[in-house]
Amino acid sequence: MVFDATFFALVGLILFLALVVYLKVPGMAARSLDERAGQIREDLAQAKRLREEAQQLLAEYQAKRKEAEADAATIVAAAEREAAMLTAEAKVKTEEFVARRTALSEQKIKQAETEAVTAVRAAAVDLAIAASEKYIATKADAQVQQTLFQNALGEVKARMN
Repeated sequence: MVFDATFFALVGLILFLALVVYLKVPGMAARSLDERAGQIREDLAQAKRLREEAQQLLAEYQAKRKEAEADAATIVAAAEREAAMLTAEAKVKTEEFVARRTALSEQKIKQAETEAVTAVRAAAVDLAIAASEKYIATKADAQVQQTLFQNALGEVKARMN
C-alpha cells in the first residue's frame, strides 16, 4: 500500500474525530444548544407574560379612559344645567330690576306732575292776588282800602291766637 497524502489526510481526520469524541465535544455542543433553546423558551415565556401584562394594563387604562370620559360628560352636563340655571336667574333678576326701575320712573313722573300742578296753582294764586291788588288799587278809594286793611289785620290776629 502506498501512503500518499490522501491517506495521511484520512488518518488525521480519523484522529481528529476520535479526539473530538474523546473530549465529548458533541455532548458539549448539544448541551450548549439545549441551554440556548432553554434560554429562548424562557425569553418567549417572559415575552408572553409581558404581553399579557401589557394587555391587562391596556384594558385597565381603556376602562379608566371610559370612566374619565363618563365623568367628563357628567361634569359638562352639570355645567350646562348650572349655566342654564344661572341664565334663568339672571333673566329673572333683570326683569325685577327693570320692573323696579319702571316703578321708580313712574313714581318720579307722578311726583313731577304733582309738583307741576302745585307750581301752576301757586302761579295762578299769585297772579290772582296780583290782579286783585291791582283791581282794588284802581277801583277802591282810601276809605275802602283802610277798611279792607283793618279786616285783614283782624283776620291775621284771630288766626294767630
